[in-house]
Formats: sequence, structure tokens, C-alpha cells
Amino acid sequence: MRVAVVAGPDAGHAIPAIALAERLARAGDEVVVFTGPRWADIRSDRADAVPAVEMAELPGLDLVDTDGDDTDAGARLSVRAARMTTALTPLLEIARVDLVVCDVITVCGGWSARLLGLPWIELSPHPLYEPSRGLPPIGSGLAPGTGVGGRLRDTLMRAATARSRRLGERQRGVARVSVGLPADDPGPDARLVATLPALEVPRPDWPDSAHVVGPLLWEPTDATAEPPAGDGPLVVVAPSTAHTGVADLVATALQALDPATTGRPLRLVVSALTAPSIPLPDWATATTGRQDTLLATASVAICGGGHGMLAKCLTAGIPVVTVPGGGDQWELANRVERAGVGVCVRPLTPATLRSAVEQVLDDPAIRAAARSAGEARGLTDPVQVCRAVVRAHRDDPAGDRR
Repeated sequence: MRVAVVAGPDAGHAIPAIALAERLARAGDEVVVFTGPRWADIRSDRADAVPAVEMAELPGLDLVDTDGDDTDAGARLSVRAARMTTALTPLLEIARVDLVVCDVITVCGGWSARLLGLPWIELSPHPLYEPSRGLPPIGSGLAPGTGVGGRLRDTLMRAATARSRRLGERQRGVARVSVGLPADDPGPDARLVATLPALEVPRPDWPDSAHVVGPLLWEPTDATAEPPAGDGPLVVVAPSTAHTGVADLVATALQALDPATTGRPLRLVVSALTAPSIPLPDWATATTGRQDTLLATASVAICGGGHGMLAKCLTAGIPVVTVPGGGDQWELANRVERAGVGVCVRPLTPATLRSAVEQVLDDPAIRAAARSAGEARGLTDPVQVCRAVVRAHRDDPAGDRR
């Protein structure tokens, strides 16, 4: 089986795509990953890179004047997607793939697949964010309402967001027609939801085509980190890679967790794709090395609440202190707190951050919940889902929903 995996260049989307590609390749498939060009260079430095994975540049990532306002979700996911579809489709045809796996926000992959009569699967590098009749709108951070009042609240909130969704669907329909597809989007043949069950929310209308496959984790480096000397609890601070992440997280953590203030012999490691620009005291270090080996020795992690870092922490059994910024970080931070695997901090001050870290360090129930969350059971193998979709398409090619 030859598979194209399509994802945008942001770390939270490109890394799960590369992880899936390597998993497919280890199972004997040939894979080409279309994403931002820097990931080909990063992956080439890995000594254990799987040879059967080919890296290719996803065309159309640079903004052009015809894209309009890129801060508008409709323009970003529709007008720009149509332009990228036009550029990507001939590349997929040349690659002669049997299946396209497309990141949830990089919709050009799915559209190109339909134009070519190919099956496609949506890859969600976080929990399922499709609306549900049993949940408040995703992004609110709220738990499902209970009782008459709670259910009424959720109904009114869903109604308030429905107008924006309808506008987005109209924008998407116009863009689809412009590339030769029907306005109505029938969706993917399957969905891979790359999260832990602990971060999902039960819903009465879970799609039959959606499969929770567990986090798709991949380290962009072979280098390892050396924590500061000592035997005190190790705190890992991982600033958000998203542009909507909270600023000054590292500086606030250094102020909040200074052993002279806390009276604890804490050790701190700043873990990021690029080293911080501020000076560090002797009880703290910075690294661009592997996060999985670092978390294996940590007591707590501080992060923005992005799904990638949360998944790494919980997979390692490490509780988290989340300091959410924009995007879906508020939603995930509240799910973390409700699951009992961490504490959410807002607003961010040295005092609130210090209190949250001390709460996590002193509460064995939070640590136990984090370990339990990482021991995920009942996950579906994404390789088997991919192969089943291809088999179904070969058995019934007329079933293509283009």
C-alpha cells in the first residue's frame, strides 16, 4: 500500500503526521509526507529515520494576495484550501498513492483525494472536535451540562455558534465548487483520533467512522538532555509551539519556583524547539533535546495545554500544570483538570503558578491519575484502519463519495 500523509507545518500537526507515516512504514507500507519543508531537514538528522518514508513539500503554504484575510477561518480553510488543492492534486496523481491521510485542518488533502477518486482518512492530532448534540461547543472548556438548566445552557450555546458554522460551511462549499467538487462535503472515509481516552469526552453521537488510536508521538531529535545536578523534584517547562500560546511562561516559572522562595530543592528544565533567550540560574537548564527521555525522570510538567505536550506527559505518567493560551488550549486545560491529572492556571502569576506546582507535587491522587491516564486501553491500530479503508474502496470503487 502506498499512502500520502498531508499536514501543515506547525509542530502540533506535522509531528503526528510523521509519527503515523513511520508507523505505516514499519508495517511495510510506502509513505510520502507532504508538509512544511523544514521537517525534511529535521527528519534527515535522525539516525533512526525509517527509509520507506519520503518527505515532500506541501505546495501553497505561502500566502498570496488572493487568499484574502488569513485571520478569517473561512478564508483560511476554504479559499486557501482550494488553491492548495489545485497545486497538490497533480503531485498525488504522480505519486500513484492508494490512500490519502489528511490532517484535520489541512483539508486540501481530502479534496485532492476526492478529485482523484481516492479514499481518504482524516487525522485528528487531538480529541474529536466535531460538534455534538450532547456537548457544549468545543472551546468553551465546559463540562456537559446536567439537569434541565445545564442542558438548556448547552442547547443555547450550540445555537449561538451554529450561525458561524453555517457561514463556514457555505464558504467551504463555494471553494469546493471552484475546484470541481460538489458543494456538500460528505467527509472522510474514516477518522483517526490521535488522543488518549482520558482526554476525550463521552458523547451520545460518536461517529462510527472515528477511531481513537492513541497519541502519535515522534521526537524531532536524537539528542538527550542533562537535568541540573541534585535530587530534588524535576520540573519540565515546555512553552507552547503555537502562536496563540501564553507569553513569558519561562520567566514566570523561574520567578515562581526559585528554591529560595519555595523552600524546595526544585530543579527546572526548559524544553523547547529553540533555546530561551533569557539567562538561567544554576538550578535550571535549557534543552532542545528529546522530551520523552526527559519526562521519564520528571515529577511535573508545565505547558500551555497543547495536545502534543499533554499526550507526551500523560503517556509518561507525568501530571501537568497547564497555562492555556488561545486555540484549543483552554478546552484541553479544563479537560485535564476535570480528569484529575493536572491543574489549570489562569491568570498566570508567580503566585498562581507556584501554588499549582506545589499542589501537584503534594497530591498523590493527581500523580496516580496521570499514571492511569497514560495506561490507555482499547485503542485501535491506525495501520489496520488505513488498510481496511483501502480494501473497502477496492471492493467497491463505485462507493466513492466524490
